[in-house]
Amino acid sequence: MQQVLHRGAAMMQHHEEALNASWDDLKLFLACAKFKSFRNAAEELGLTSTTLMRRIDRLEESIGCKLFLRDQSGLTLSDEGTAMIADVAHMERHAFNVFRRASRASNDTSGTVRVAVTEGPGNFWILPRLIDFQKTYRKITVDLRCAMEQADVARLESDIAIQLEPPTNPDLIVAKLGRLHIYPFVSREYANLYGLPATLAELPNHRIIKQSSPQVDDSAYARVLGLKSLEGIVGIKTNSSVGVLYAVERGAGIGFLPTVSIALGAPLVAVDLDVSHHADLWLTYHKEFRTSERHKIVVDWLKKIFDPKTHPCFRNDFIHPNALVPMMTAAREGFGLSGYVAATPT
Repeated sequence: MQQVLHRGAAMMQHHEEALNASWDDLKLFLACAKFKSFRNAAEELGLTSTTLMRRIDRLEESIGCKLFLRDQSGLTLSDEGTAMIADVAHMERHAFNVFRRASRASNDTSGTVRVAVTEGPGNFWILPRLIDFQKTYRKITVDLRCAMEQADVARLESDIAIQLEPPTNPDLIVAKLGRLHIYPFVSREYANLYGLPATLAELPNHRIIKQSSPQVDDSAYARVLGLKSLEGIVGIKTNSSVGVLYAVERGAGIGFLPTVSIALGAPLVAVDLDVSHHADLWLTYHKEFRTSERHKIVVDWLKKIFDPKTHPCFRNDFIHPNALVPMMTAAREGFGLSGYVAATPT
């Protein structure tokens, strides 16, 4: 009888420990499952690998099972971890919904709206127009975050996101804003000094400025150019689209930029190699924000400023950069890039 009581007490203590498992530790579990690596998850979370491993050990001890199989290749979910992850993800979605509802509780046109967008469109298209938007909607604060790392709207990393891949989460509203057409450019000084490659076979005689970042397909450059490798051609590699534009303006080599660049006044020369690339822009936000007035105002404004009917640079059909120049006079005069990007060398 005494043994039964001790066993029952031990089981009750174990259940209590499992119920007391920290929600913060469960979130760490989700991150480790996503990145399949303590090191990568720790970098994303701003923790040390040692701290993260200790927290996962604590979680496994509290629930009484191993969540991961650990080896040199990384982390793999155990059977118990696989069975548990859907429930934890469900808990996370509900937790985010609580905060989302709280953020839209004030159903007026005041408050903050967080917008995440890729760097180029954010800095050179949205930000200049945001100044006029703010003059009209004085009580709305737009927190504009321009980065090539994609923000997860479902996980409250942003209220609204403009990204290069459409999300598949059914809780999100997704709309295509338009299409960015990417084309090779050089500066006028570069063209005068080194000339322009007339064929892809001449590219090894030039230098390429390559953008490498999470939302950019790293294999696209070689694929679009029909090359097996870019080895020996890349002069500068950067994660920043603003950095690519700056480097091209300063004559560092050939860079791939949106066709609208020269239409907005950047002093560049299009390089006609019979190649182009495109990337669609997707607007996404959580369905909980459909009834929030300030979010609806910002969503409608973003759709308006990216409207391909008004701004031909966002049409599905490719338009040569030189042909875009006369089509976008108003945009260039109101929000041009002249004197905006690269500093004049001293």
